[in-house]
Amino acid sequence: MISRQTVTHPFNRGDYVVGAPTPPRWAADTPPGAGPASLQERVVPVPESVVAELRAAAAAVHTDRDEVILRTRDWWAGTSIGETAGRPATPEAVIVEVAHERQVAAVVRICHEHRIPLTVSAGRSNVLGAALPIHGGVVLDVCRLNRILSFDAESMIVEVQAGMFGDLFEQELQETHGATTGHWPSAFAISTVGGWAACRGAGQLSTRYGKIEDMIVGLDVVLPDGTTASYGTYPRAATGPDLRQLFIGSEGTLGVITRLRLRTHRLPDYAVGVAYGFDSFAAGLDACREILQRGATPAALRLYDAHESGTHFGHPETNLLLIADEGDPALVDAVMAVAREVCGQRASVTLDGEKVFARWLDERMIVGKAADGFVRGPGFVSDTCEIAGPWAALPELYDRVVAAIEAVPGTLRASAHQSHAYTDGACLYFSLRGDVEPDRRREWYRAAWDAAAEVLIEHGAAISHHHGVGLLRSPYMERALGSGFATLLAVKQALDPRGIMNPGKLGLPGPSDTSAH
Repeated sequence: MISRQTVTHPFNRGDYVVGAPTPPRWAADTPPGAGPASLQERVVPVPESVVAELRAAAAAVHTDRDEVILRTRDWWAGTSIGETAGRPATPEAVIVEVAHERQVAAVVRICHEHRIPLTVSAGRSNVLGAALPIHGGVVLDVCRLNRILSFDAESMIVEVQAGMFGDLFEQELQETHGATTGHWPSAFAISTVGGWAACRGAGQLSTRYGKIEDMIVGLDVVLPDGTTASYGTYPRAATGPDLRQLFIGSEGTLGVITRLRLRTHRLPDYAVGVAYGFDSFAAGLDACREILQRGATPAALRLYDAHESGTHFGHPETNLLLIADEGDPALVDAVMAVAREVCGQRASVTLDGEKVFARWLDERMIVGKAADGFVRGPGFVSDTCEIAGPWAALPELYDRVVAAIEAVPGTLRASAHQSHAYTDGACLYFSLRGDVEPDRRREWYRAAWDAAAEVLIEHGAAISHHHGVGLLRSPYMERALGSGFATLLAVKQALDPRGIMNPGKLGLPGPSDTSAH
């Protein structure tokens, strides 16, 4: 079975602390954070009188600069670029830890009253800067909200606090309740359930189980004025717009998610994997489309271009497609029969599916492979960019995005794989690597992302599939959403007129008042 094998923390090299964020790999060798901030300009100070209020309302408050740097560090390349030059991203803030939902509401009320920016933080695994307090203020650490509250065995619904880490959550689900969410993001063990919802995340088995927005049947939110609202729980409804979805993907800009109710599944005990090679990436995409449109929903349907096929599986001569499924044997065998028939007609080669599947299971959670054998000099930068579009557009999107990134001076290579698929389209997951003079890293990085975004917006593709928006994609949001951006602005203004909630994200305006009073 696919799921049960991954409860053990995949990053464990001796520095992993259960139930706590893991520092990025590059952090241990970076210069001291004594330099100026790399991502903070207009900072809203938190007066001592407000710090005193926070201490009285919360479980713990931290103001030491080194502690703030440690507790705001994330996995974004933009943070890494600054830190490796001795410039921490966001050292000016007050870290506030909360231990229960009443404390969350109290802290939010204090920030609302004093017009203090508030940024929610938990696992800090985001790769786009979504939880960086670029305007300072309060960083609300919700990691102590870390328990499963109830499990409805008949309905298969679990209620969990937002700060519970993915590995501990799944372990308790499996061992105590014999259930699984089927949600396995790459940052599974250093991300939290609330973070999955806030950034609208996807797990690697999403074709079978869906993205996080398909799993959530209810959630509780502390709104920007400190009041609490509960949404759900029901499988479907026709009671106006689905307000649950308003907060899924909101990245803390509309409120603080404190607890969630998710649908779960019985633990599978049967899994099968096969692999094929295609002469072109477009031919592989067409096979994926045919499999989905015939009604098959394999848990994993992942197509790698020739470069990534070589890097990950040792098959640089082909475009490798891995198909794997888990669940009831009758259903799995039917799904795999469709996959074998489609690929038997279209693939150029049948590969050792058992070997490919085993290698993927061993390595699928390991991040940092974007270097792909390139020498990591002081000016090396790597990142990933996941997007989504309809099947008809994907072959051209693949060609044009790769070409656009590789046309940026300093780019070493761009490549991609198809990672999540639907009947109408799929997610393409690009990797980009550059090597420039160290002081030009940020310039190259933005230029590469700008080049990709131009192609995506031109084609009307989704500029993000599951990583969210954060700081990195914020400049593209208004163009990407077009006339719909005004709706997002109106919702923000209605719920958070003072602009205190995670300012600078989703392309939304920052605090309406830069003073504390």
